[in-house]
Amino acid sequence: MGRIGVDLYPARTGVPIPEVESFNKYLGGSPTNVAVAAARYGRRTAVVTRVGDDPFGTYVRKALGEFGVDDRFVGTDPHNPTPITFCEVFPPDDFPLYFYRFPKAPDLTIEAADLDTAAIAAARVFWASVTGLCAEPSRTATLAALAASRPCEHTVLDLDWRPMFWDGPDEGRHWVRQALAFADVAVGNLDEVEVAVGTRDPREAAKRLRDMGVRLAVVKQGPAGVLAVDDSGEVELPPAPVEVVNGLGAGDAFGGALIDGLLSGLPLAAVIARANAAGAIVAGRLACSSAMPTAAEVDAKLQEAALQGAGARETAPDPTVSRVSVSKAGVSGATAHRGTAPRETAPEGTADGR
Repeated sequence: MGRIGVDLYPARTGVPIPEVESFNKYLGGSPTNVAVAAARYGRRTAVVTRVGDDPFGTYVRKALGEFGVDDRFVGTDPHNPTPITFCEVFPPDDFPLYFYRFPKAPDLTIEAADLDTAAIAAARVFWASVTGLCAEPSRTATLAALAASRPCEHTVLDLDWRPMFWDGPDEGRHWVRQALAFADVAVGNLDEVEVAVGTRDPREAAKRLRDMGVRLAVVKQGPAGVLAVDDSGEVELPPAPVEVVNGLGAGDAFGGALIDGLLSGLPLAAVIARANAAGAIVAGRLACSSAMPTAAEVDAKLQEAALQGAGARETAPDPTVSRVSVSKAGVSGATAHRGTAPRETAPEGTADGR
């Protein structure tokens, strides 16, 4: 549940928008990308959101169908246009975003009365984004959907902090904590967990999330890898190496693989390893939604990473040297995750996130 829209990415990397001659068009919006990513593994997915009554809304619905994502819960806002997001692509770690979500994004006009709470309760996983809490009526609807998701095997809150959508971190923290009361899985990078629980220390952040009732806390640390803590203990894995092209979709690929791993009943270490690999694959591609990997591609990436790791150990026995090499070459699901490396800009008149 949450954001949807159209991503317009430069056809060439390393070119600022004033000099871009052509853009490629993709389905976008973080929760939507997560749904696409999960569908790549054969999971049945749907997205609860709204689009505008315009050609971009028509495109979004068509793209959802092509990716195998059910659009029956996608409403139409007759008053607001489908959002568009532009980006600039400067590998390896600079991906400025420019959101056009005004006068108000349709996904922020979802009302609690619109929800099919029976369908939400029947899902095995319900995934919600914190961005849905930044404005009414979406805030009330998101909290109502989270409450309806209690029968689900997993209720995941993506901490997805977009500062331009909020008045400030204090406001965000208040509503994030309201939402965390319903979640048993929380996923965020260091900026996002700091907003949620007031610390950037990965282990302390994971502890605070779990003290709030979260069963599985996943903290993405960029080049330092990913820390995941659940009732069985903690897992901390380094990123999978990759030559970065565009890191913007890496976190969403991580999310789709996380869902698949949880539903597959894999051990936590295997879940995170697969999610890291999925994030690395997408970071090595230009697009987001259409770049989401299949299970076979994730398997191949894991094998490649294992071989590279073995080679690094042979040529550089010093673990410090090996770690530096991996950190420079690769990203985890968070290195270019939303709000970490990318600069994000809201056009004038959109500072309120609308």
